[in-house]
Amino acid sequence: MKWFIFKCIGCGCLVFMTVFADAQTRHERLQEKYQSNWAKLVPRYNKVQFAGEMGLFSLGCGWDYGKKRQWETDILFGYLPKFGGKEWHITFTLKENYIPWRVNLNERKKWVLEPFTASLYINKIFGNEFWTKEPDKYPEKYYNVATNLRFNIAFGQRIRFNWDPRGLSDHITFFYEVGTNDLYIISYFTNKYLSITDIFSLSLGLKFQFL
Repeated sequence: MKWFIFKCIGCGCLVFMTVFADAQTRHERLQEKYQSNWAKLVPRYNKVQFAGEMGLFSLGCGWDYGKKRQWETDILFGYLPKFGGKEWHITFTLKENYIPWRVNLNERKKWVLEPFTASLYINKIFGNEFWTKEPDKYPEKYYNVATNLRFNIAFGQRIRFNWDPRGLSDHITFFYEVGTNDLYIISYFTNKYLSITDIFSLSLGLKFQFL
């Protein structure tokens, strides 16, 4: 009888330990998944861009993803000087980039060419001089498009230099883009004095990839 009781207690302890270990394993997996999902929210790189219809210069961060890291999403804040206006302005840009392929320029893969990139982005300008709906001082439908929100498209090329990990970055990328926006495209088709080269602008930039 005692042997039977000890056997039952032993079986019960074994079942409890198995269930506890399984629950602990599930908890660890959920915790790893939770941490992994949060890690995905951490930006993968910083960018500095000059011009590009988003201010004189812009600073921001972004994320790369996809099987070959061919997609990028940028968030950029820019600075637009006074020029002929009354005050300077801050801009905000949400940008999506596509890099279809890369070419190694040497055997050690120190230099990598990205021969073609395509970008779509939305740019918002903050300030009273720009608006979404035209002010009352203008005749109705005087402006058919918003002056503070632009939809842009750009194409470019990049060259990347990979170095041995130092600090927080493991490679730096130089890029240029040639782009235009919805207002320029509309102006091109409604104004016969504009040529195709008048509606495109050049921008330059640097991308610092994190480890």
